[in-house]
Amino acid sequence: MMGRLLFRLARSPLAAFLVGWSFAYFSFALPVKRLKETDTLIAFHHPQPSHPLHILLVPKRARRNLPALSPSDADFSADLWAVVAELVAELNLEAGGYRLVANGGAYQDVPQLHFHLISDDFR
Repeated sequence: MMGRLLFRLARSPLAAFLVGWSFAYFSFALPVKRLKETDTLIAFHHPQPSHPLHILLVPKRARRNLPALSPSDADFSADLWAVVAELVAELNLEAGGYRLVANGGAYQDVPQLHFHLISDDFR
């Protein structure tokens, strides 16, 4: 019961504002081990991974979902592809395979755009 309430609260407009605002203005204070960070994004291990390798890549600007991206986010898009390429190379993910996923709609648990870099063949 409490889990359902918290889950519903996490999808509320207030939560969307707070999460987006936190990444935009307080990403330096997030209690995560940063793997990569640029002016526009932060990459870190998922706190509750569902795969052997599960990395989150989150824009530092408040963006609710993929359709919220605009041409003014080109710097984020460029950083995203560059950081993913760096992580794939550094973690040697090409051989075992990997996926880059962005959830949306009912599949998006947190109201802030984020990408999952995942691999089931990571040791």
